[in-house]
Amino acid sequence: MIARKEGIVLTVKRDLGDYQELEVEMGGEKARAVNYPPLTGPCQPGDRVLLNTTAVELGLGTGGFHYVMANFSRPREELQGQGHIMKLRYTPMQLKVLAAEEEASPWHQELKNFTGLKKTPVVCATLHSQLPAVCVGIQRECCHRLRVVYVMTDGAALPLAFSRLVRELKEKGLISATVTCGHAFGGDLEAVNLYSALAVAKVAARADVIVIAMGPGIVGTGSKWGYTGVEQGQAINAVHTMGGKAIAVPRLSFADPRPRHQGVSHHTLTALAEVALAPCQLALPRLEPAKAHLVRRQLTGAGILTKHRLYELEADDLVKAMVEEYQLQVTTMGRSPAEDREFFAAAAAAGRLAARQIVW
Repeated sequence: MIARKEGIVLTVKRDLGDYQELEVEMGGEKARAVNYPPLTGPCQPGDRVLLNTTAVELGLGTGGFHYVMANFSRPREELQGQGHIMKLRYTPMQLKVLAAEEEASPWHQELKNFTGLKKTPVVCATLHSQLPAVCVGIQRECCHRLRVVYVMTDGAALPLAFSRLVRELKEKGLISATVTCGHAFGGDLEAVNLYSALAVAKVAARADVIVIAMGPGIVGTGSKWGYTGVEQGQAINAVHTMGGKAIAVPRLSFADPRPRHQGVSHHTLTALAEVALAPCQLALPRLEPAKAHLVRRQLTGAGILTKHRLYELEADDLVKAMVEEYQLQVTTMGRSPAEDREFFAAAAAAGRLAARQIVW
């Protein structure tokens, strides 16, 4: 079910072409809204719009935004450009994209001839907030000599434009290109599924290192299987099939008050122990003895250390660089790197490990 209300656009607070933040009036009250011009066309002050108010009414963590479903003041929009692949299929918002794999794409023939990743390092993360630390770890280790390509899955937010982090990482040279796969859309390149996205990242985006992660907004239910981060195990399997080197980022925290996420999260334990059918490299930051003991006990108990290869790396310097040198403002569940250091250190360690796989 969708909660819908009409509103009037008062101002366009931010306009990035494929993403607009609006101030709207609904029933005499002001509210914030997001508009995606590729879906609903651009909005201007005075436009009468239909808003999806569901998430705000439920109090979900969407930043307090409503979402524009239709613009009554600009109801017509003509198709433009090439492409016949549909995303958000069979919904009112289905949109066509030019997938890199399809015949009209300049990459079609090269992708048909693709034979594998040839041991390209692929970092498999679970949360969008791990992405900045991973990228800093890669680029600091290699002095910004590598092309890092981000593959965004459809496990969370579907429009890449919603991610402030990706925009900033590209501006700061930490990411070279993006690929959106499945029903995610808006990347520099579009792909049909995760497997072909890996090929697109290598062939079309010329990746030295690939990072797989969902967009903002992981889904979780507090149950073993009911979370979208389970895709980490599926990503490891895909990397193995495609001939790459999979490097897993553990979800690690000693600040999360929820027991199921303390030390190594149950998300990581399930994904690596039961979903991943192929071995991978698992990066851990160097920890204080008591914390390291807990983590090893958790990994051993889940059978992960007999299945995957563990690497422990220094990463505090990378977290410091992320905050002080790159001035990236990132949080996880509202916690900063100062409040949840190990979470970000684990991601940075995975990035450093990935960079060390490159043979110069």
